[in-house]
Amino acid sequence: MGPADMNSLEATIESIGYWNNGLPSWRHACDFVATGALPEGAASKPSPQLLPANERRRAPESVAVALEVALAACTAAGRDPATLPSVFTSTHGDLSITDYTCATLASDPAAISPTKFHNSVHNAAAGYWTIGAHCMQAATAISAYDASFAEGLLEAMMQLAAGAEAVLLVGYDTGATGPLRSVHDSSGLLGGALVLSRDGRGPRIDISLGDISLGDGEAGAPGTLGKRCARNPMAPMLPLFDALAAHAPRAVLHAGPGRAMTVEIIHE
Repeated sequence: MGPADMNSLEATIESIGYWNNGLPSWRHACDFVATGALPEGAASKPSPQLLPANERRRAPESVAVALEVALAACTAAGRDPATLPSVFTSTHGDLSITDYTCATLASDPAAISPTKFHNSVHNAAAGYWTIGAHCMQAATAISAYDASFAEGLLEAMMQLAAGAEAVLLVGYDTGATGPLRSVHDSSGLLGGALVLSRDGRGPRIDISLGDISLGDGEAGAPGTLGKRCARNPMAPMLPLFDALAAHAPRAVLHAGPGRAMTVEIIHE
């Protein structure tokens, strides 16, 4: 992609990772979109195999779901996780840890857990990923409130345009606890990951940087996955995942107050 092509950004989606309560994989998500049926006996929480067993048990939900979908996407693409630069995007990070930290600082500051404090930073999932995957490539952590996924997608596609062969994009968020529910009544656990490349096999996506596709407007009505996860802060990513599952030709993502990002999709 040369300078003349920078009016638009293009990428191939080589693979997809997905996890939501009751839908523990992208295959299950696609089946749910097609039939409305949930799988029986689905795992109640993600269990990222990238981490050793002890770390896996102690990992906060935000880290667990992010690493679960990231590894699933890399595995499906046949990509070595150690070779990929990554973009991790989350609206809030881990709200339960934020609630714990605030409550403990208010009641008994000396009792705060060093481990939970360590996990409170917004790039915790990216850090666990690079350590677990032995990845020395660049890792970016982004938050742009409810436009976080759209901005993460834009960042990943800009990295491809700047010369990266492939980029891992991971979006994730958790439910709120305690007084934070009055600020953002978020619930459920949701994660999605894409391995994006300059070339390769898979759906081809295009984002125009002109006023038509990245401009004024709002995202459309939620689809099947969007309705199921409407109260999770990462739900704004789901128009794209719904479109991919249903083989729709485009998705419109929320990209900020009064702003929308239209993603054109060419399916194989």
